Amino acid sequence: MIRRAVSFISALAVLVFALALAGCSSYVSSYRATGFVHSNMPRSSFMAFSSFDGRMTFKMKTEGRLDYSLRLGSGSAAVFYDFGGTKTELCGVKSGEEISSSAALPGKGTVWVIVETDGECLNGDFSFRTE
Repeated sequence: MIRRAVSFISALAVLVFALALAGCSSYVSSYRATGFVHSNMPRSSFMAFSSFDGRMTFKMKTEGRLDYSLRLGSGSAAVFYDFGGTKTELCGVKSGEEISSSAALPGKGTVWVIVETDGECLNGDFSFRTE
């Protein structure tokens, strides 16, 4: 009887652990960078770099609006957001461009901001703020 209880508790613990891991975000940052600094706060996030190649993700809270400012020396990158499980392109930025704008989001809740480069980018400064 005790052996069955221990087996049941062990199986339950493994199941809970597996569910906890499965509940993690599907958006994972993966990159190579130099001179790279970043911050991810509930209402504001940024990344600045000398060189960056890959994907950076930010998880933020929103009331329905996303303000963003992007500057890129060279290369190209796309910025996406995911609100409610749908990944949507926000904008793209290319060599020498500076963009400042805002987007209305579908509602209040958690928004993922995803930056994906198309190869190596140089001298970038990206910032995001939610309201």
